[in-house]
Amino acid sequence: MIVKMLTLCVALLLGLVSNQAFAATEPPDLLLRNVKLIDLDATDAQWRDGMAVLVRDGRIAVVGPVDDIPETGSVTVVDGKGRYLLPGLVDLHVHLWDQAALGAYLAHGITTIRNASGMPFHLDLAKRIQAGDVPGPRLLTTGPILNSHGPNEQPNHQFVTTEAEARAAVRWQYDAGFRHLKTYSNLTHEAWIGIQAEAAALGMTLMGHTPEGVREIGMPREKPFKIPFDTFLDASFISIEHVESIVWHALRNRHDANAAMKLAKRIAASGTPVDPTLVAFRNLLHVAETEGEYLHRPGTEMMNPLIVALETPNYERWTNEAVEPNAKAFDFYKQVTRMFADAGVLLVAGTDAGIFTNIPGVSLIDELELYAEAGLSPAQILRIATLNSAIALGEDTDRGSIAEGKVGDMVLTAADPMADISTLRHPVLVVAEGRPYDRAALDALLAEAARPDLERTMANALAGLQAQGSDVSILNGL
Repeated sequence: MIVKMLTLCVALLLGLVSNQAFAATEPPDLLLRNVKLIDLDATDAQWRDGMAVLVRDGRIAVVGPVDDIPETGSVTVVDGKGRYLLPGLVDLHVHLWDQAALGAYLAHGITTIRNASGMPFHLDLAKRIQAGDVPGPRLLTTGPILNSHGPNEQPNHQFVTTEAEARAAVRWQYDAGFRHLKTYSNLTHEAWIGIQAEAAALGMTLMGHTPEGVREIGMPREKPFKIPFDTFLDASFISIEHVESIVWHALRNRHDANAAMKLAKRIAASGTPVDPTLVAFRNLLHVAETEGEYLHRPGTEMMNPLIVALETPNYERWTNEAVEPNAKAFDFYKQVTRMFADAGVLLVAGTDAGIFTNIPGVSLIDELELYAEAGLSPAQILRIATLNSAIALGEDTDRGSIAEGKVGDMVLTAADPMADISTLRHPVLVVAEGRPYDRAALDALLAEAARPDLERTMANALAGLQAQGSDVSILNGL
């Protein structure tokens, strides 16, 4: 009787999760009964029926057959009804502009995100999520994007040219509280040397685009880049981003399958993880194919209005782009992704969600479906979004699977995601560091994500640009 009352109480609690904060900051002791579990690290990944998972203080305390874990004490019990329990998903490449978007990630089973263009508010928001003051996935963030002036520069980048400038920028980011760095394509060789040296000295991680050096006329077809791609296979990158950027830099934009296979072997041998972000290019292609109609599909209400305003030139460009060459390019990017997987490259999942028309949350499921199109197996796909990401972050002893001692990040689906990955679009239950959200709570968070706060976003962006010493005129008139 007591257990039933506690189960009812948690159901009520989940249905009443506030759009502003958790009902309680501390996660409850939680018992998930009658679920199917899978070991994605196994050679032959198979579901185990009749399992249970006990979570205490946000961590998994016991995993075992349902009859071996009694319903005792003040534990909150959730009957999984034979459904499928996975580790929480990870999106290792997002752009978060307002806290409203956090719920869109949780609602799609994503329990960790890595923001790839940091501002001071991200540091504060990460602490509030961790404390339980704001519902959301765990938030990791780089500092502002480090770049040199050139064809790929953007107004929010932190620009450095010399080694001294780069060292100073890295130290500034460290002093501001950032512990992760993002590099970009135009970085000069001198700036790269400074970033790499200072990051190593301060213990900061690196991710991002591989720097090419100063772009000259004739690059890449007629002359090689200033900095060879393979330079970065010994640079301890947590992940190199975007398969199309890798093709551009490493293959000098030649869509040569034999060269791509050799590249895949070199990357695999280096142990450098790759984040394909196929969905980002696929969305560009869809805008071209539909002459802009794709920009107005359901879900785009979750795109931040500041970004929609700033992306207008890109929307106009891709609405009028030629379809056939970009479709062929995308087919090659999927082929390269399969080559990387076959060669043993550690693939991780990211989406570039939050920019262009990449919708927060759902873009990760789109990305996983594209891996299926590329020919990856269901087990490979689910591992990429869970355990592989934990391995890349150096956290696989703590996250990435459902095992005793690990953080209680889990997602429960009604159908078998090994048979149909789309079931992740509507998870039954999400547990983020031991805090459970049922479908009603997730729907409430989705509704909030469709109401981004423009005033708050503008304040965040203005503070970020001012802090890094960038021109704030980009925001004028918006």
